[in-house]
Amino acid sequence: MACDISLGRIEPCKDSVGGLKNVYFVNFGKITGVTYNATNTDVIDSVSGSSLSAYKYELKGTNSFDQTITSNRENGTTFFEQNLKLTLKKLTAVDHKQIKLLSYGRPNVIVEDHNGNLFLCGLEYGMEVTGGTIVTGATMGDMSGYTLDLKAMERVPANFIGTSLATAGFTVVSGS
Repeated sequence: MACDISLGRIEPCKDSVGGLKNVYFVNFGKITGVTYNATNTDVIDSVSGSSLSAYKYELKGTNSFDQTITSNRENGTTFFEQNLKLTLKKLTAVDHKQIKLLSYGRPNVIVEDHNGNLFLCGLEYGMEVTGGTIVTGATMGDMSGYTLDLKAMERVPANFIGTSLATAGFTVVSGS
């Protein structure tokens, strides 16, 4: 049967940490093909497409990524909801425009955690901005910036990218 598991799991060492380091946005539709690792189809070795720019957003502080598994025996369905919460400090006219465009679109998103893992989110359907805020705060010590909630519903969990972004086929574009 295709759903039978094939490995056990030992208790891992306590050498990982939580949190996100960077997030990269790729305009939806630019990824036209994916090459999976020959021995592990949960790992992407490379992508193909034209103008595969990955727009890098550096992160600090309160940002999170989680995936919720929803499985229904009666309907025979399983899907994975990918949730990304971002806090981007400081309001600028340039960022304002990019946040607006993110909200209108449904980009593919690459999440990089503090363990060096890269996850490609919203591969098939893209990630949608489902909410967020543009805040100035009430007092001088309050945050001035953006919060964004992004969500994707996919057939499989976000795939690992097994190489660097450049090796996988992306051109990383950093901000100024």
